[in-house]
Amino acid sequence: MKRTGGAGISIAVWLLSAAMLLQACGDTTLTESGARTSPPVQAAGALAAGVDSEDILARLQSIPGLTVVGEVASPFPGTRFFRLYFEQPADHRRPEGERFQMRATLLHRSVDAPVVLYSGGYGLGGFPSEYEPTRLLGANQLSLEHRFFGSSRPDSNDWKLLDIRQAAGDYHRIIQAFKPLYTGRWLTTGGSKGGMAAVYHRYFHPDDVDATLAYVAPNVHGLDDVRFVHFLNQVGDEDCRARLRAFQQDALRRREELLPFVEELVTSEGASFGLMGLDRALEFAVVEMPFYFWQYGNASRCAEIPAPGAPAEETFAFLEGIVGLDYTYGDLALDYFAAYYYQSATEIGWNRYPTRHLHGLLRYPREDVPTTYLSFPVEERFDHGLMLRVEQWVRNQGERMLFLYGDHDPWSAGPFEVRERNDSFRFYVPDANHTNARIVRLPEPERTLALSRLFTWMGVTPPAAAARALAAEAVEDAAPVVEGRSRL
Repeated sequence: MKRTGGAGISIAVWLLSAAMLLQACGDTTLTESGARTSPPVQAAGALAAGVDSEDILARLQSIPGLTVVGEVASPFPGTRFFRLYFEQPADHRRPEGERFQMRATLLHRSVDAPVVLYSGGYGLGGFPSEYEPTRLLGANQLSLEHRFFGSSRPDSNDWKLLDIRQAAGDYHRIIQAFKPLYTGRWLTTGGSKGGMAAVYHRYFHPDDVDATLAYVAPNVHGLDDVRFVHFLNQVGDEDCRARLRAFQQDALRRREELLPFVEELVTSEGASFGLMGLDRALEFAVVEMPFYFWQYGNASRCAEIPAPGAPAEETFAFLEGIVGLDYTYGDLALDYFAAYYYQSATEIGWNRYPTRHLHGLLRYPREDVPTTYLSFPVEERFDHGLMLRVEQWVRNQGERMLFLYGDHDPWSAGPFEVRERNDSFRFYVPDANHTNARIVRLPEPERTLALSRLFTWMGVTPPAAAARALAAEAVEDAAPVVEGRSRL
């Protein structure tokens, strides 16, 4: 992954700073309201990795509702990696009713180490990975597939069973099932939609875990959140924004020249746009392109924006490189991500895109809404108060929560607010987008503060700075918490 800004900062420097801060503070046990008695403080990474008195496989097989599908060789020293299924009720209000198997994976180090519960909010890859908090804490990592993604869905496929309360219930049940095995402290984490899911779980089950670390997780207001328009009208410099606007206007005026390239995706790559239609997919891609430009890129690409009148092939290649029409608007992608669009249409909301400069050029105005991306009607009304209630709870009651945002990421226009009196914090990573906002890229003193709170919450102390510095590249190359896709 390409890094910018502070990516090369020495791990030894910030770990030494964190260690000095913790030592200066004395006792690291939280004394604030809501703190709980926890296991003794451990040194991160110092536990006997993966070697337990009783084989971990046998202990996993004894957990009710858990099926161990198999073990895969782990590339991370001192760990074992398991593929799992965990039985969940389709409806947590009726636990004796329909059930389904939720996919999960486990990166195991020690039953005494902390546990990082991760979800990307979508499907789940079946191969070993290790995310930033797992590396920093020397933790176990339990990763979950979100309900209604991949194979983790009830046979009834009843969409009314997809809401944030039900998903939070999935978190709750698997945490309670694993806690008798893992006695260390627990952290929920995830990026983007996965970070949002971690927040929703804390909203419904605030005492399940000790802390939450949410990466680039927005809280969207309604189905037409204008804050994202304001952000895109200010991010970067005016020259780059003007180039993007001119590109959009030129592309829409020349759509008849560009449509054959969309058709070529169908004939040469097997893409299908039956639900969206070729023309509408092209228009949506042009309208949304500046959002994705900043979400996954940075100002270094401004010079690459084709000028009006550039060859059609060059114009389309740039658009396709930023948006990826098949992966964003193609039938296979829309089917896979249907659960996201359903959640957007009913609970988690939708953002508005700037279109004032495109007046008279749009054939499908006001059609870029989540229900357009679904092949079935949505019967439930959007709950306009739910996200506001979650936002209010995080601001007023959310304890031991840490939010990271990229300052160039459009999703940072809808951040959660926190209060330090609740021992919760929010940071913006300079020159970061939706994929590379990480604790290790924060400038000082924010980096030391974030690390010290994380270590304190999880009951660990940093290892010797000199020893950990040897693993600097490994920490920097931790798996990205956000899926590489154009949307949330």
